[in-house]
Amino acid sequence: MTSDVQPSVTEQSEAEALFRFQTGAPETVRTALGMSAARIGGGVVLSMRNDITHFWSKALGFGVSAPVTAELIGEVCGFYRAARTPQAVFQIAPDFLPEDWQETCVREGIVPDSSWVKLVCPTDEAVARADALDITPDRIRVAPVEAEQAPEWGTVMMRAFGMPVEQYAEMSAASATRPGWHPFAAWLDGELVGTGTLFVRGETAQLFAGAVLPHARGRGGQTALLAARARVAQKLGCRLLIAETGAETPGTHNSSLHNMLRLGFQVAYERRNWRWRLTPDER
Repeated sequence: MTSDVQPSVTEQSEAEALFRFQTGAPETVRTALGMSAARIGGGVVLSMRNDITHFWSKALGFGVSAPVTAELIGEVCGFYRAARTPQAVFQIAPDFLPEDWQETCVREGIVPDSSWVKLVCPTDEAVARADALDITPDRIRVAPVEAEQAPEWGTVMMRAFGMPVEQYAEMSAASATRPGWHPFAAWLDGELVGTGTLFVRGETAQLFAGAVLPHARGRGGQTALLAARARVAQKLGCRLLIAETGAETPGTHNSSLHNMLRLGFQVAYERRNWRWRLTPDER
């Protein structure tokens, strides 16, 4: 069962993975994208000033070792102002939002945005489900990524998520050979078409960057990537798998969410994204 998994565990797992992913980028990439990072109030604050996607500047992992206060949020916003970050997203578990959160949002110019769901699954259960489903993707082969495949793997990851390749792919590729990361790829008839990686931290394994190129979807590749990572997590002694994906809204269907639910993942909670922007006068 997953009902006893605390938000402190799930939030820190994601925060540390994202922090390592971004800060491990080559210095040339960090300079080109205007990247900086800090640890503030027990959370991580990540800035990518030149990110045209507005996805990678995030503040998360708060509420675990210290409460979320107006002063803490003000300090984080101050970091973003100093870094000249055009906009950033706060990701805070609902259990950790303070009673005066709305007042803090008004003061700092923070507005609600899309929502994500946090998913958790005992590793053994995911492996057992994968074995029972006897996953056999259609012409898809899944295997660990070798060092020489990292550049192509990083490129496919960005393409699959609809993001730019230049610099971003190098950031992704750098994680493939760093300690704690376990990257996998999916090949369709010899073409690298899907990615997924795993960040291991103690007994938790954070699923990260699972995606398949549009022309290779619907063949079971993403489920196979999930199963492969669950199996390696089990071998490494990880007790719990943690993941995030976009929450479904009326009229939408998130295949990633349903693939994870098939393997035994449960939605631990839904988490709102909160977007902060520089004012015109601050730019």
